[in-house]
Amino acid sequence: MEKVPVTPATVYNEPVNQVPVGDVTLGDGQPLALIAGPCVIESESDALDTAFILREITDRVGIPLIFKASFDKANRTSVASFRGPGLEEGLRVLGRVKRAVGVPVVTDIHESHQATRIADVADVIQIPAFLSRQTDLLLAAAETGRVVNVKKGQFLAPPDMQHVINKIVSTGHEKIVVTERGTSFGYNNLVVDMRAFPILRAMGFPVVFDVTHSVQLPGGGKEASSGQAEYIPTLASAGVAAGIDALFMEVHQAPNLAKSDGANALALDRLEPLLRRVVTLAQLWPRQASFLASE
Repeated sequence: MEKVPVTPATVYNEPVNQVPVGDVTLGDGQPLALIAGPCVIESESDALDTAFILREITDRVGIPLIFKASFDKANRTSVASFRGPGLEEGLRVLGRVKRAVGVPVVTDIHESHQATRIADVADVIQIPAFLSRQTDLLLAAAETGRVVNVKKGQFLAPPDMQHVINKIVSTGHEKIVVTERGTSFGYNNLVVDMRAFPILRAMGFPVVFDVTHSVQLPGGGKEASSGQAEYIPTLASAGVAAGIDALFMEVHQAPNLAKSDGANALALDRLEPLLRRVVTLAQLWPRQASFLASE
């Protein structure tokens, strides 16, 4: 796949693949979707409770839901930090959520040998941002046939993701989603360049905005990352207005008690008002805008 030249016309008019994720479809002509859940699986009951609440909220708002939770947080700041239940127990819990709540699920992969086991349960295999250039990991995920969601590395410029996409496409696999989660900006800080969304979308695949990780302050706390959750509504609104296919948010019923990334998680009781705002914005954005086609 050749790199798409970035011009006003291609940025906004390059056709974007439709990527099915269970009964949710991302891409051209599809409604804005939500990928949400706790950062890490803390317990089976917590994951189920959160998923049921998310399903109730998204049904009321009218937005498709994909549930997200990690079985292992392999890159925590401190060796003493909670990492999760591990592969087997984590996948068991995700399978239970998938069956009980009736939603597709996504989880992170950290090592190539995990790919086939994760594919038994997850609808989407997610490549963490820190690992977005790991060729063997990308190829292993692609070879499962599952949707591959690659988070853009904090160290990459948006056009650099073309090389990542090319690695996956080299296997013949094109069920790809690309996620923006901010770029390193000085010490313990990230910034989101709104130009990234049309640049990434011009590569031909649906684009997700991980807004909660974008307000993270990596390593900025005491033996943990900190965050600025107060800016979640601002960035979410801006990203949807810039033209994305799905919004990714880590949510928690009590962020101050979360075992991972609580400082940048959205309190679950604040989700519905925010979704109502962004759904209104999304309705103003035509998924394959033609208004710049003549430029």
